[in-house]
Amino acid sequence: MEEKKLVGVRFKSVGKVYYFSTDIPLNKGDDVIVETARGLEIGETVTEMKNLEEFKMDAELKSIIRKAKKKDIDQYLANIEKAKESLDICKTIVARRKLDMHLVHCEYTLDATKIIIMYTSDERVDFRELLKELASVFKCRIELRQIGPRDKAKIIGGFGNCGQTLCCASFLGEFDGVSINMAKNQMLAINIDKISGTCGRLMCCLKYEDDLYTKEKQRFPKINSRAIYEGKLCKVIGINILDNTVKLDDEGNILIAPLKEIRFEKPVHKKDKV
Repeated sequence: MEEKKLVGVRFKSVGKVYYFSTDIPLNKGDDVIVETARGLEIGETVTEMKNLEEFKMDAELKSIIRKAKKKDIDQYLANIEKAKESLDICKTIVARRKLDMHLVHCEYTLDATKIIIMYTSDERVDFRELLKELASVFKCRIELRQIGPRDKAKIIGGFGNCGQTLCCASFLGEFDGVSINMAKNQMLAINIDKISGTCGRLMCCLKYEDDLYTKEKQRFPKINSRAIYEGKLCKVIGINILDNTVKLDDEGNILIAPLKEIRFEKPVHKKDKV
């Protein structure tokens, strides 16, 4: 028997990567069948096989059942079409019951013994009677899963203000924390409409350049500090990292000075201290 190895599996093109153990020889890009908390699913290996000893695991890993066969892939594709029809049926039932739910997505486990229906709602929904009706219609286990606006955007997709496909729908496997302080750090106008994505939450891309701005700011004087320009002591009222300029107030006379032409006391950072 082959020694067990570790391999990363993704269930959606830009979904989170989960790790499984296996003694089956696999290559990156292989379709595999695994048992998850949701049931039997098909996924794609997105890492090369690695030795288990290289990783410290807090819990025992589930094993990959087998490489996917043609009939598995055919079943998976059939389930996708079946899920579209099921979603339309669910929407009709929800509308008839006048429930405050917006159905977003529907999917089946590989063996079609369970259907997962994802929805958004501003209020808590009592869907006990709905579950009973859905179970009688679909004759399988039903899971109603409430998702947030960011997950909705990831599922539906679309385009951002930049004109590109949404990051969450194209390459972000997991959402990173984004805060209003990142917008402030990048000296953006705090206009919520302009710094929010289509999901209504702060744009994920605010995080991409945050570390760079933090690093670059170390080259500049602090706002409200004093700096000498052309022999005059001025107050620093703004900086422009992209232009390498500093905005100065010389007793009411506003100046834009190149960073290299001003003198100021550079702040001492903790990592610089001896």
